[in-house]
Amino acid sequence: MIKEDKTVKNNFKAAFKLVLIHEGGWADHPKDPGGATMKGVTLAVYQRYFGADRSKDDLRNITDAELEQIYRTGYWNKCRCDELPAGVDYAVFDAAVNSGPGRAVKWLQAAIGVSQDGSIGAKTLSRIEARNPASIANDLCDCRLTFLRNLATWITFGKGWERRIEGVRAAAIALAGGGSPDIEIHTPSVDYRIVKRGSTGHWVRKLQQALEIQVDGKFGSDTETVLKAWQQKNGLEPDGIAGRNTYRSLGLLA
Repeated sequence: MIKEDKTVKNNFKAAFKLVLIHEGGWADHPKDPGGATMKGVTLAVYQRYFGADRSKDDLRNITDAELEQIYRTGYWNKCRCDELPAGVDYAVFDAAVNSGPGRAVKWLQAAIGVSQDGSIGAKTLSRIEARNPASIANDLCDCRLTFLRNLATWITFGKGWERRIEGVRAAAIALAGGGSPDIEIHTPSVDYRIVKRGSTGHWVRKLQQALEIQVDGKFGSDTETVLKAWQQKNGLEPDGIAGRNTYRSLGLLA
């Protein structure tokens, strides 16, 4: 049984807060993979935890307690993060949320030089205890980046992935040293608005800046033409609509 002391709770809550910065808010667009998602939780996952009768509206209004239950039991506990040093726990947790607990543990094991079986046991914990936490977190992030850079989808989503991992690296090292991570500096934006021809405002300006075209906050035919060409070049559907995949590919989302 996990010991629910003050230190454990503080470690989980701090790491949880950092992970949510990358996971964002509500998203439900037919061209986005995964379907309806709220703060990184898909409708399928939400229904698996709380019942098949749960609706999109229920997901959109997910409670803090429900959200914490999913992240704690589905990722934090599976990686035995309560038994990991500060900073390392967050680095492993974020990797688990993004790529699965088994993969996250293998990166941790690669970072400390033990057999990569995807399960944290006595040998892994013993090796961790003998290493500097900041060094482990740094090496884990290197392993994570190396893996992702070898994926065929790196060319499309690599910029966003790299920004996320560099943010995780900086925050984890700060936590390992007893400091407070500067989440404003080290993490990208996550709350976004899908924009298309006729849209105006902040996210149109961000899109235009990323595409390196005139920035006026108005999504007209010129912006649409450049966006479609960019999507085609980068392996995305050239529909002229900027949503989660386009923003991630441009490095605007993690």
